[in-house]
Amino acid sequence: MRVQLALNVSDLQESISFYEKMFDTPVAKVRDGYANFEVANPPMKLVLFEGAGEGGTLNHLGVEVEEADQVEAAERRISAEGLDTSGVDDTLCCYAAKTETWVEGPDTKWEWYVKTGDSDQIHNTVLGAESSCCQ
Repeated sequence: MRVQLALNVSDLQESISFYEKMFDTPVAKVRDGYANFEVANPPMKLVLFEGAGEGGTLNHLGVEVEEADQVEAAERRISAEGLDTSGVDDTLCCYAAKTETWVEGPDTKWEWYVKTGDSDQIHNTVLGAESSCCQ
């Protein structure tokens, strides 16, 4: 069993390159305006549609893991692929305490995180600066 995520993208080739690096997985199928990935870790089917709608219409997507060291390992691997990350931070965001890193993709943001507790805050307040981490 796996989750399927279907995304509208503005540039199929740019998106294929990004997701191959982010998930360390080659694209499984490419057709005119279409691509899909069979990602083993985390288990999901990722489908890309070029021009089917406005690129980046999602707020963000996320990968939840079980341990903070998994977030750190993901951030190291993704950074080693040459993709920019936010670095790993402990945050209070989206009504949760988390250890997380963010990766800015071609059309949407991705969050790798582990929930470490609950929070009554919607916004990130790391270092006293408020930001809209989950909007």
